[in-house]
Amino acid sequence: MEKVKKANIESQSPLSFLKNLLIARWRSLLLLLIGVYLPLQIFEILTVKIWENQAGFSWDVPILLAVHSRANPQLDVLAVTLARIGEPWAAIPILGAIALILLLQKRWRSLAYLLTVSAGSVIINRTAKELMHRVRPQLWQSIAPESSFAFPSGHAMASITVVAILLFLTWDSSWRWLVLIFGSLYIIAIGWCRLYLGVHFPSDVLAGWMVALGWTIGVSLIIKPYKTIAKSLDGDRPKDETTLLPEEKELITKE
Repeated sequence: MEKVKKANIESQSPLSFLKNLLIARWRSLLLLLIGVYLPLQIFEILTVKIWENQAGFSWDVPILLAVHSRANPQLDVLAVTLARIGEPWAAIPILGAIALILLLQKRWRSLAYLLTVSAGSVIINRTAKELMHRVRPQLWQSIAPESSFAFPSGHAMASITVVAILLFLTWDSSWRWLVLIFGSLYIIAIGWCRLYLGVHFPSDVLAGWMVALGWTIGVSLIIKPYKTIAKSLDGDRPKDETTLLPEEKELITKE
């Protein structure tokens, strides 16, 4: 009896509570560290350096010249095509179609994630560009010139945003591996085309990747778009998509 009482006292102690909490949430904490803190920390370092010196980093120009040294007519066509496909505004019809499907299926949680991540990505990119005022590289005459500011890369941010949305929507299915593999190749290809065309420094692309990665993963930890149940064959709608999670109900009740 005394052992049971002692165990109950220990389970209610702050130290025991913290230990159990960390054990239960270690995956979320690790994701928060690797997926949110580290990318945003890298983005901050890049931002501060470029704010102090518009020329950026010593490795920016050598990487650009190395990529450009491989230029040929076939790669020109590929780069221009990728630039058009990866254009931030080109993602609107695709995301709009996905949003409409989610709306018709009453998948509110997934729809909320899509709208929040998409709108936030645009706002972050436009705000950062206007604050940083970093000009585009002028190392050679680009075959697809850009006139807006360079930092961070809108193409890089858009590519990660689209892939993140698709990845979380397919999280509970085998399709996620296909999205992850081809999505990663797509992100790298879009980043390469921005360097090949000479319209971005490597630090612009890296900054776009990092801030978009931190944003998309950070929002996922709050909205939890992966908390879904696949639609059953009898037509029942997914419960977790149309109801609040227990912790969300508790927060609303407290407020």
